[in-house]
Amino acid sequence: MNGLNRFATSARKAWPFEILPRTPWARQTPTYRQASPSVIDAALARSQKRPGGNWFVVAASSDIASKPHGANVAGAELVCWRGVDGQLLIGPARCPHLGADLCTGSVDRGALICPWHGLRLTGRSRPDWPALPAYDDGVLAWVRLDRIGGAAPTPAPILPVRPEGPQIAAVTSLTGTCEPADIIANRMDPWHGAWFHPYSFTRLEVLSAPPDGEVVPDELDRFLVAVTFRIGRLGVPVIAEFTSPEPRTLVMRIVDGEGAGSVVETHATPAGFGPDGQPRSTVLEAVIAHSDRPGFARALRAAPAITPFMRRAAHRLWRDDLRYAERLHTVRRQDTDKTADLLKPLDAPTTADPRHPGAAPGCGPTG
Repeated sequence: MNGLNRFATSARKAWPFEILPRTPWARQTPTYRQASPSVIDAALARSQKRPGGNWFVVAASSDIASKPHGANVAGAELVCWRGVDGQLLIGPARCPHLGADLCTGSVDRGALICPWHGLRLTGRSRPDWPALPAYDDGVLAWVRLDRIGGAAPTPAPILPVRPEGPQIAAVTSLTGTCEPADIIANRMDPWHGAWFHPYSFTRLEVLSAPPDGEVVPDELDRFLVAVTFRIGRLGVPVIAEFTSPEPRTLVMRIVDGEGAGSVVETHATPAGFGPDGQPRSTVLEAVIAHSDRPGFARALRAAPAITPFMRRAAHRLWRDDLRYAERLHTVRRQDTDKTADLLKPLDAPTTADPRHPGAAPGCGPTG
C-alpha cells in the first residue's frame, strides 16, 4: 500500500490534471449559507482601516516604455514616462503653459516634450508643475497622491510578497461603475467562484474564513479556499489564501498544489465620476505565475506568447466580476436612498416618512 501511495503521489506531481465529471451548473452545492454577509463586511471594514500610504496603481510597468502613458486617479489626469535611465516619472498631464495634454507629447532623451509649443519637462518639480512620487515594482507602476489618499504617506507602496525564482507576469485592466471597496469586496466573497465563473472554477470549498469582528490577528485574517481550476474537462486542484494587505489591494496566493507561490494581485484605483455622476473605478490585476517544475524556467522564453492568454483569462473573469462589483454599488445606493423600501408592504417597518421621496407626487398614504 505504501508503494502504491508513493506511486500515486509521484504520478500527481508529474501530471497535476484531473478529469472532471460533468456536473450541471444548477446541481452544484449551494454556498449561500456559508457566504455570511457579516463576515464579508467585517473583513472589508478591517482592510479599509489598514495603512495604504496614499499609493495607487496606475499601469503595468511594461505599458510605460518609449512613449508617454496616460492615467487617471480620482479624476486627476496623469502622464507617465521613462527617464534616460529607465526611471519611472509621473506628473500632471496638463501642460503648465497652456494646458495641452502631455500624454499626446513625445519623449526625447528622457525629457517629456509638449506637443503644442515644445516645452521640455525633465521629471523634476518646477513652481507650476509638481513631479509626483512614483514607484516601479517591476510588474506595476504606482503613484503617491496624498491629497487623494488622505492618509499618512509612506515612502513606498505596501507590496505583497511575490514568488521567488522564475515567474511570468501578466496585467489586465478594466473600469466599472463602482468604488474601489466594491472591487475588494468582490474578492472577499470566494463562495461565488464556482457559481459565477463555472468556466474557470469548480469544486470550490472555503476551508476557513476570518472571524466576524473589528480586530482579528493577521494570521487568522484570511480566507483559505480549496478550488479546482478548470481547463475544459481537465482540472487542477489547489489550495489558495485570500488576504488584503492594504485598502485597495487583495491578494490570492496558491499555498498548496500546482504553482504554489503564484499570486494574483487585485488592485482597485478610483477613476473619478462618469457623465452619469456615478463613480468609476479601475481594477488592475497582476497574475504572477511560478512553478518549481524544471520545464517552467524553459517556458520563460515563450512568455510573450503565453501572457496574452493569461490576460484574456483574467479579462474574462473581471468582465463578470465588475458586474458583481457594480451591483454591490447599486444595492448600497438603494439602501442609502431607501429605494428598496418602495417594495415593502405598508405595514412593514420602513423610513420615518411613509411616502418615499422617489414616489410619484400624490402617491402614498396621506393620513
